[in-house]
Amino acid sequence: SLKRLKVREMIRRMATVFFTPQLQRFTATPQVETGASTLREALEVAFAINPKLRGYVLDDQGHLRANVVCFIDGRRCTERIKLTDRLQADSRIHVLQALSGG
Repeated sequence: SLKRLKVREMIRRMATVFFTPQLQRFTATPQVETGASTLREALEVAFAINPKLRGYVLDDQGHLRANVVCFIDGRRCTERIKLTDRLQADSRIHVLQALSGG
């Protein structure tokens, strides 16, 4: 039925968090599918899977580390402290280490 089809479509539409290979050198970086509505909620799902990952992404205050950048649907996140950037049901979040030097 149409109602079941819509439910299945809603279940399949989940935000996905990807971590770049640089972080894989230090700890396991799971690809995570979540129904989270904010960046922080999505990251917390990944941290629940691998708690060690938190220290590589967030600082002691729970803010995004200076050398970490998150992109949501191709746009750089704007809120690095509370991580309240909103996610769509099918958002793609990429977490990467910012490169420095030259």
